[in-house]
Amino acid sequence: MADTKQIKIKLVRSLIGCSPAQRKVAQALGLSKTDQVVEHYNSATIMGMVNKISHLVKVVEN
Repeated sequence: MADTKQIKIKLVRSLIGCSPAQRKVAQALGLSKTDQVVEHYNSATIMGMVNKISHLVKVVEN
């Protein structure tokens, strides 16, 4: 990995009412509960997943 910077991703909105695809993306990121925070490396794959559910999450860079 060229960029080993970590980002924190916080689930700020509930998954209730979301499509099954959006639920799967949140689960793949490790998010299941509101206000839960996970850390991931800043990569194109992770940022693409965040973009899919950008209305549900908040990204905080360290």
